[in-house]
Formats: sequence, structure tokens, C-alpha cells
Amino acid sequence: MLATPLERITLEPKSTATTCVIWLHGLGDSGAGFAPIVPMLGLPENHSIRFIFPHAPEQAVTINQGAVMRSWYDIKSMDLHNRADMTGVLTSEKRVQALIQEQIDSGIPAKNIVLAGFSQGGVLSLFTGLRFEQSLAGILALSCYLPTADTLPEQCSAANANTPILQNHGTHDGVVPISAGKIANDLLNAAKYNVTWQSYPMEHSVLPEQLADISAWLQARLLA
Repeated sequence: MLATPLERITLEPKSTATTCVIWLHGLGDSGAGFAPIVPMLGLPENHSIRFIFPHAPEQAVTINQGAVMRSWYDIKSMDLHNRADMTGVLTSEKRVQALIQEQIDSGIPAKNIVLAGFSQGGVLSLFTGLRFEQSLAGILALSCYLPTADTLPEQCSAANANTPILQNHGTHDGVVPISAGKIANDLLNAAKYNVTWQSYPMEHSVLPEQLADISAWLQARLLA
């Protein structure tokens, strides 16, 4: 059993929520880092999407000289093959699974839930979404990689074999090289996943143009 549920910021729609986006932040950030984007998505005023921005627990991060910060898992090295602490990834996966289950228990089915994330949060959204045992509405993976380096995660679920996946990456990303994102994309394509790749002329960040594209993708998944 996990100790306490993830703390989070929840933004409710004006109407009753029938769909949900769970958005995971990057290393050293918090749910407050991405919550302000919701008005920027230009969604219809009467949309029914609940947005949840959970906070990762605080822990020491090896590549940052052991400094304690919000992190979904320890990052041990900048080398793609040794970057992610898989014990931490699996622990956070359970926390995110529990958060998805909360939404299911509240009456929003998995098929109406998008799992999204940026950077380290994108790693976790991709990993968790591929392995989740109920079909999700979509997986949004921004400026990230697979924690399993140049292989797909073990025990990928058939439930999400056809789930739409949107990968975004900056062409000038100096934190997570675009090559790492492309490795993940190539693996997903080779395995016949329903994946879309879009790159933008940016660093390790998010652009207004990109948010417009994300908004269209979310609306097609959750409001169509």
C-alpha cells in the first residue's frame, strides 16, 4: 500500500467533469508549474475536462549533487542508459496509477482520461500509460524519453496498444536531447503504436504554438 495520495492542484470545469487530464511536471517543479496553462489552451467555455496537476514527492537527486527537490525518480546520470532510477520510476508509477484509479472511482472511466507529462513527468506518463491495464483516452509525452532507454518497457498492456500518443520535443533541447525522444518514437512506431511526433524550434520548454496543437489534440480525445 502507498502511504498518502499525491498532493495536487485540481481545476474543475464549470460543468460537471466527465473527462480528465492528469499532467505530471518535470524535475524540481510542482503541479503549480503547469496549472496556469489551462486558460491558455483556449478550450470551449462549457468544456467538461477536469485538470489535475499532482506534486511529485521530495527526494535527493544524484545529478544535482544530492539536493532535495520534487522528483518522480532519481536521475543518476545524463547517460540515457543509466539516467532513470527504475525503482523510483516503478514507485511513482504506482502513485500515478492510484491517482488514475481515484478518477475512475469518482465516475470518470479510463477511456476519458489523458495522462500527460513534461520532461521527467513525460517519462512517467509514457511509461505508466503503456503499462496501464485499462484503455486511456490518450498519452501526452512532452520533451521526454523512455526510462528503459532503447527498449520498450516490459509488460506493456494490450489495453493501450491503440491509444493515441502525442510526442512533442524541442529541436534545441539541451536537457533531454531530441535524439532521446526519437529513440522512443522509433520504438513505438516499430511496435505499431498510434503515435504522432511533432518537433518545435525550442529548448526544454513549451511554446504557445505548441499549446494550440496540444489543445486541438486534447479536444479531439476528450470533447469530440
